[in-house]
Amino acid sequence: MPTLRITKAAVDAIQPDKKDQLYWDNRLPGFGCKVTPKGSKIFIYQYRLGGRGSPARRFTIGKYGALTADQARREAEMLALKVAQGTDPQRVKSETARAAVDLAFKPYVERFAAECLKSEWPATHRYVYSLLVNYAVPVIGNKPLNEITRKDINAVLAPVKSKAATAANLFGVIRRLLRWAVEQEDLERSPIEGVKGPKPPPSRDRVLEDAELLLVWKASDALRYPFGPLIRLLILTGARREEVAALEWAELDRDASVWVLPPSRSKNGVAARQPLSSLAVAELDILAKRHGIAAGWPKLGLVFSTTGNTSVSGYSRAKTRLDKAITALAEKQNALPPPPWRLHDLRRTLATGLQRLGVRFEVTEAVLNHVSGSKSGVAGIYQRHDWAQEKAAALEAWADHVSGLLTGADQTNVVQFSELRA
Repeated sequence: MPTLRITKAAVDAIQPDKKDQLYWDNRLPGFGCKVTPKGSKIFIYQYRLGGRGSPARRFTIGKYGALTADQARREAEMLALKVAQGTDPQRVKSETARAAVDLAFKPYVERFAAECLKSEWPATHRYVYSLLVNYAVPVIGNKPLNEITRKDINAVLAPVKSKAATAANLFGVIRRLLRWAVEQEDLERSPIEGVKGPKPPPSRDRVLEDAELLLVWKASDALRYPFGPLIRLLILTGARREEVAALEWAELDRDASVWVLPPSRSKNGVAARQPLSSLAVAELDILAKRHGIAAGWPKLGLVFSTTGNTSVSGYSRAKTRLDKAITALAEKQNALPPPPWRLHDLRRTLATGLQRLGVRFEVTEAVLNHVSGSKSGVAGIYQRHDWAQEKAAALEAWADHVSGLLTGADQTNVVQFSELRA
């Protein structure tokens, strides 16, 4: 095969023939230029790994025009150095191409959500997935996982630095995604391994006073479906936001006045059989009629959905509307609006309210489906009482208390549970 000094002048002078022609550089072994019958001129580098007996491999450097002859030569020199060090350029090229497609961050988020999040964090997977989609994907885009740096992570976290809880949760889910990629052997090492994440927010102790709770209940009417009744069920059940938002009719039994939360939707992975108070049943009766059921409750479908296929979202906008309605109600009463609060504070408010009503701590924990405190350790192993009667009585007492706030009727502050403790 012809050899020459591959320069711009030499490449320009080469004329196409009926077949592909190969011209090899007379100074750099393996560096060549292929000329096609149509006149395309392509720089290549040919090499062997393992000596003369090994098969020859050919690496395409690039097309003349997009690259100059000098640029192609410098690339060939770098490839020769890699081969001398035992690195196969073709393998590196294929791995890079795979990373660009299979390990691009945006589609990898979808894979992570489907194969990891839904099973590991069933109760909160929608929320943490939304964090990735809303904050991480717009910054990182389709950058391959192996090219993500700490600088990229800092850029993702920058917009939420003032939001301690969001920043901590966002960092946590990114860290889990990258660790999962290591577990799947898609990444050798997480770029943020060993990095200290944002400080978690201080533990909250916000509990709504009765007057505040009354404002929230009345203002929820302004939200209508789905968020109005959703918030009222949060008040009455003390359940977590995601548990109520994704509530299915199949989990509810009207005859028994019970909600059976499956472990797949519980934050702690423990199933919960929760009694429904008469006020909660009344709210669900209204929702059933909205779904076209004159008597009883539907057997299938989501209780709260605007599409019929997915549970509700957009809590932040709904909370903003609720706060405006609360402020308007407070102004009508010549009262100050309540200090800032979150939907999760309704759960703490119920727990505190039950304690004020004289409910045993163990019963309150059972209502909240907590596996901690009195249910941990040896007590958790041998204590198998489900507190079903006590929970029903406690939640009914709480509903009576809420009803009393709405009607202005006098309510006792203490409920006697001694007959249920046997």
